[in-house]
Amino acid sequence: MSLANPSQARRVALIVAIAFFMQNLDGSIINTSLPQIAASFGVAPLDLSIGVTAYLVTVAAVLPASGWVADRYGARRVFLAAILLFTLASLGCGLAASLPQFVAARVVQGIGGALMTPVGRMVVLRNAQKSELLQATALITWPALLAPVIGPVLGGFITTYASWRWNFLLNLPLGLIGLAAVVRFVPVLPAEVRRPFDHRGFLLSAGALVLLLVGLEGLARVQARPLLPVSLTLLGLAAGALAVWHLRRTRAPLVDLATLRTQTFTVSSLGAGFLYRIAINATPFLLPLLFQLGFGMDAAGAGLLVLAYFLGNLAMKPLTSPLLRRFGFRGVLVVNGVLGGGAILACGWLAPGTPSAVLTPLLFAAGLTRSMQLTCLNTLAFADVEAAQRSAATTLSGVSQQVSSVLGIAVAAVLLNLASLWRGAAEPGLPDFLPAFVAVGLLAVGSGLAFLRLPESAGAEVSGAAGSSSRRAQTSSSRPQGR
Repeated sequence: MSLANPSQARRVALIVAIAFFMQNLDGSIINTSLPQIAASFGVAPLDLSIGVTAYLVTVAAVLPASGWVADRYGARRVFLAAILLFTLASLGCGLAASLPQFVAARVVQGIGGALMTPVGRMVVLRNAQKSELLQATALITWPALLAPVIGPVLGGFITTYASWRWNFLLNLPLGLIGLAAVVRFVPVLPAEVRRPFDHRGFLLSAGALVLLLVGLEGLARVQARPLLPVSLTLLGLAAGALAVWHLRRTRAPLVDLATLRTQTFTVSSLGAGFLYRIAINATPFLLPLLFQLGFGMDAAGAGLLVLAYFLGNLAMKPLTSPLLRRFGFRGVLVVNGVLGGGAILACGWLAPGTPSAVLTPLLFAAGLTRSMQLTCLNTLAFADVEAAQRSAATTLSGVSQQVSSVLGIAVAAVLLNLASLWRGAAEPGLPDFLPAFVAVGLLAVGSGLAFLRLPESAGAEVSGAAGSSSRRAQTSSSRPQGR
C-alpha cells in the first residue's frame, strides 16, 4: 500500500519520527542519571547497570520476531501497541520505588522498543512511493542524529535541577502525542499473508543477538575483565551462524534471507554500510570523552562543543536531496564517506590548545558528513526492496543497526583501553585518543571507498537521478550508429 498524497506520506514519516525520537532520547539520557537512581534505590551505581542490560537483552530477544508480528497483526496496530507499551513502561520507570520494579519496567520498555523501530520503518515504507522515500527516510533518520547528542546534556540538566524521574516521565507527552497522531493520520494497514511462527529460528536468532550484544556491551565497559564478554561474543557469533543455517533451509523462516540477494540492501545494511555505521556510532562516544578526559573539561563544556557536531547534522538536511539528484547514491556515499573518515581522523590531533576557529568547523564538518551518510544508507537499503520482502528487510536492518550501534561503542572503548594499557596508564588520557580516532577514521575511509562496488545507477529511481540517466541513454540510442 502506498499513499497517493505526498504531503500525507511526509506526515506519516514525521509521526513515526516522533516515536523514534522518544526511543532514541530515552536510550541516550539514562546513563547521565545512573548514580542518582542508585541513590534513590539504596544500591551501588554499578548495580544499576542491570537496568541498561535488561533493556538491551529484551530488545535483542524480541527484535527477530518484529517482522512476523507486524505481518500477523498489521503494522499500524503493532506500532500503536509498541508506542503504548514504551510510554506505560516509561511511567513505570519514573514511578519505580525499588531496583526490581525499575528493571521490570525496563524489560517492558525493551519489548516496545524492539517493535517500535522496525515496525515504524515498515509503516513508512508501506505509505510512501519510491519518489517519496528519500524525504520520508530523512525525516525518520533525524532522531538517531539528534537524540544521542542532546540526550546526555538534557539528562544532566534534568537530573541536576529536577529529578532523574523526569527523564522517563518526559516520554509521557511524547508518547500520547504519537498515539493520537497515529490514530488520526496513519491509515489502517492490512495484515500480510500469514505464515507459521518459526520457533527454532526465533530461539537461535534471539539467543545469538542476546549473547552478541551483551558480550559487546561488556567489552565497552572500561573496568570489565575481557574473558567473559569475549566468550559471550564468540558464542553469539556461533549461534548466529546456526541461525543463518536454519533460516536458509526451513520452509517458512522467521526472517526470509532472500532479501540479501538485493545488492543495494546488502551493501548498505550488512556490507560497507555496516562498517561505516560502526565508525558513525564510535565517534559520538569518543568526542565527549576526549573533551572531558583529554581536555579536562566538565560535562557542560563538553556538551557545548558537541553541539557544533549536532548543528552539522541538522545543516546537511536541506542539501541531501539536491546532492543525491546531482551525483547519485554511489557518488555521494563514496565522496562523503571519505570526507567523513577524514574528519574523524582529524579529531585525533585535537588538543586543549586547538583554536576554536579550527575545532568548531571540524566538528561541524564531521556532523555534516555523518548526517548525509546515515540518510543515504537508510534510504538506499530499501530502494530496491520489493513489497513482499519489506518485513524481512526491516527486521534485518533493525538487527544490523542494533549490532553496529553497540559494536561502535565497544570498538571505541577497546581501542582506548588498549592504548592506555600500552602506556601503562590506569585510565585513558589525551595520548590514547589519537590511535582510537585514527583506527575509526580509517575504517570510515575504507568502507566509503567500498561503495565503489555499487553500480552508478544504484537507487536512481529514489534519488531522482534516474531522469538524467534515462535521458542520456535515450540520447545515446538515438544517435546514428556508424560502422
